Amino acid sequence: MYDVNLIRRDFPILSREVNGKPLVYLDNGASAQKPRVVIDAVTRGYAEDYANVHRGLHFLSNLSTEKYEAVRGTIARFLNAPHEDEVIFTSGSTEGINLVSYAWAAPRLQAGDEIILSVMEHHANIVPWHFLRERQGVVLKWVEIDANGDLDPQAVLDAITPKTKLIAMTQMSNVLGSVVDIAAICRGAKEKGVPVLVDGSQSAVHMPIDLSTLGADFFAITGHKLYGPSGSGAIWISRERQAEMRPFLGGGDMIREVTRDAVTWADPPMKFEAGTPGIVQQIGFGAALDYLMGLGMENVAAHEHRIRDYARAKLGGLNWLNVQGNSATKGAIFSFTLEGAAHAHDISTVLDKRGIAVRAGTHCAMPLMEHLGVGATCRASFGLYNTEAEVDALVSALELCRDLFS
Repeated sequence: MYDVNLIRRDFPILSREVNGKPLVYLDNGASAQKPRVVIDAVTRGYAEDYANVHRGLHFLSNLSTEKYEAVRGTIARFLNAPHEDEVIFTSGSTEGINLVSYAWAAPRLQAGDEIILSVMEHHANIVPWHFLRERQGVVLKWVEIDANGDLDPQAVLDAITPKTKLIAMTQMSNVLGSVVDIAAICRGAKEKGVPVLVDGSQSAVHMPIDLSTLGADFFAITGHKLYGPSGSGAIWISRERQAEMRPFLGGGDMIREVTRDAVTWADPPMKFEAGTPGIVQQIGFGAALDYLMGLGMENVAAHEHRIRDYARAKLGGLNWLNVQGNSATKGAIFSFTLEGAAHAHDISTVLDKRGIAVRAGTHCAMPLMEHLGVGATCRASFGLYNTEAEVDALVSALELCRDLFS
């Protein structure tokens, strides 16, 4: 049974106060809090087990290497990836997407070739492709969303032309919570021979992922949103696409042999993992994924759907609150503005005085803000430890904002 009150005890920070009020942490879309098992794994990694990996034969190096490399298998299980060696460690989704841009796309795409994006993309899945637009003349094609914030998979497939070389798409909007039918996009794209990169930064936190059936070619995740340390993450890349990639970063670990006149590369995934990695961060990430798998992502999703439905009803009853996006299948992410002159930053400041942490701004999604016709929003993003009582606290604080700014 999913007992949110017991789960909350696993997160030490949730017991603290902010501005004399109990912390209500609703900024999970930016970064999630860490359970004790992750904090302990990181502490132990530095206090008891630390040494560099792969390079030593002594006890601590072997121990660190064993714990570090075990995380690759943990990630593969979490994503139900076909092969463990398809998991490449990164510092997060941003590095993973840049890896694909530099190592796969840059050598293959020419002026006039197209990359299809949705207007909902996070900057991490926009800027690397702008590099190719600026430097190589690649064309970025944008697919719009409907009034509810939904993206029609057929609209994505209809945008494909003979010049299309890649579809790069989020599976869940970090602003609207809208869930994209990536499986349908992958099926249609495969028929047309177009690879698909999926930004799973939000989706992997809120729903089960099954890469054995999804049909993607690239799938990026970031550790700090998955209740793990910042600076941890991975990108899954199919063996077929790995074979088409050149190395991105050069240095130790990613080579087989270096001479004065030549260099040969290690086999994947090491081919794409240069230098001393974030050893302890990745070990902590593994502990976070073990924690999530212990809860069961189906159970996490069910709990968050209950919170979503409760919050949708409560926020929907505030006729002076403008909630952006109303997808029927959205996650528990709500971006909003107040009628009148109140700026998102002002709203966030008032909420903070009540101990409520939300995000305010453009949420690294400026094209979406432009599409929505707003300069900024407040975003309340819920996670596995949030409760209906915290929704009520948010509503009460928003009513105070209305009174202050009306």
